[in-house]
Amino acid sequence: MNIHKEGRALLAVLFSILLGLNLGLFFLLNIPSHWTGIIGAISLILFLFFLQFFRNPSRKIEMNDKQILAPADGKIVVIEKTTEDEYFRGKERIQVSIFMSPINVHVNRNPVTGLIKYFKYHEGKYLVAWHPKSSTENERTTLVYQIHKGVEILVRQIAGAAARRIKCYVQENQSVIQGKEFGFIKFGSRVDLFLPLDAVVKVEIGQVTQGGQTIIAELA
Repeated sequence: MNIHKEGRALLAVLFSILLGLNLGLFFLLNIPSHWTGIIGAISLILFLFFLQFFRNPSRKIEMNDKQILAPADGKIVVIEKTTEDEYFRGKERIQVSIFMSPINVHVNRNPVTGLIKYFKYHEGKYLVAWHPKSSTENERTTLVYQIHKGVEILVRQIAGAAARRIKCYVQENQSVIQGKEFGFIKFGSRVDLFLPLDAVVKVEIGQVTQGGQTIIAELA
């Protein structure tokens, strides 16, 4: 199992703390063996939870310049026409939102190959990720990909009630490749896509996605 770089230091510290706690209870306090077994089991479960959260599985990406791939693992919670004010200045777009639970892989991947035309980080609140206002009021990062002249899609990383750290590894005027990692969100969150109106959506509400694998939409 590959472990994401965002989790390596945390996992090392957590392992040291849990190991020290269990050794201290066993050798110093001399508590009954059945209690040391219970505490050891709880410690193991806790460590495995964090371990699976920071997993970074290898993905074989089939690149296609007509397809928009899922930027995240999770579940489709929104598909609707709406207006986007930050970059598209109130123009109507198709919004597709993916909710990422704590058990999902939290690596974010470029949905297309193109140029990062716009990048902005926003401080904000920590409403639950499925709250309607989380897209505009929560801590978030907005990226706009220019695929070719006149065709742009917007991707927004959104922090949730538990996800309080968004990492983004790209910047404006950087060329990126479809399926490659562009960021990471810790502990439950959401990713929104704003697509051209003539894009053909290929997913449905409740569908489970895999980052870099699931086809979200096809461009006209």
